[in-house]
Amino acid sequence: MPSNDERYLGFLISDSARMLRTVFDRRVRALGLTRSQWLVLRRLDRHPGANQSELADMLEVERATAGRLIDRLEQNGWVERRADPSDRRINRIYMTEKGERVNNNIRPIAHSMVEEALAGLSDEERECLTDMMIDVKRRLQTMVLESQPQEETILEVENA
Repeated sequence: MPSNDERYLGFLISDSARMLRTVFDRRVRALGLTRSQWLVLRRLDRHPGANQSELADMLEVERATAGRLIDRLEQNGWVERRADPSDRRINRIYMTEKGERVNNNIRPIAHSMVEEALAGLSDEERECLTDMMIDVKRRLQTMVLESQPQEETILEVENA
C-alpha cells in the first residue's frame, strides 16, 4: 500500500467522485435541481413508468429516500405519479414535459463537465479508463451482493 495518499487509488477514486459531484452541483444550482433529483430524472428517462421501489433499487437508496426525492420532483412539477392500471396499490412515476426540459438542459452540463475532467486524455486512454472502471464496478457490485448479511447471521448475532 503506497504511503503517499496522493497516489493511493482508493483516495483518487473517492476524491475524484466527490469533486465531480461538487462541480456538478455548482453548475446546476441555478436550475433549482439537486444531483440526486437529476439522477431520478435520468432513470425515468431510461425507464419511464418505474415505481418507487424500482427507482430506489436503480439509485441504490432506501424506498423512503426515493419517495422523498419523488415528492420534491412532483412538487416542482417535474414528475407525476399515476396509478398502475393492473395494481392500484402501485404508482408509476413519469416525467412531465417540464421535467423533460430540465433533464434535457442538464445533459449538456454533465457532458461538458466530464469532457473538461478528461481533457488531455486521448480517445484510447478514455476507452481504456472506461473499460477498467466498468471492471472495477462489476467486482464491487459482486462484493456488495456477497457482503449482504444473511438473515440467519443477523439472528445469530442478535441472540448471542
